[in-house]
Amino acid sequence: MMKVYTGNIVNYFTDNITNARVEGINSKIALMEKMAFWCKNGEHLKSAIFFRSGNLKLYP
Repeated sequence: MMKVYTGNIVNYFTDNITNARVEGINSKIALMEKMAFWCKNGEHLKSAIFFRSGNLKLYP
């Protein structure tokens, strides 16, 4: 049974990334896709995702 999870355990200790962090990022992207109904261009959506994921301010 441990052989199934060995790769995930090693990834946690080498990269310090858990499934929860990845799922959080995926939920942010899904929310942006729902909010971005105005995006006709895929590049605009990609820019919006990077902008919001990086916690950037519009006016610094």
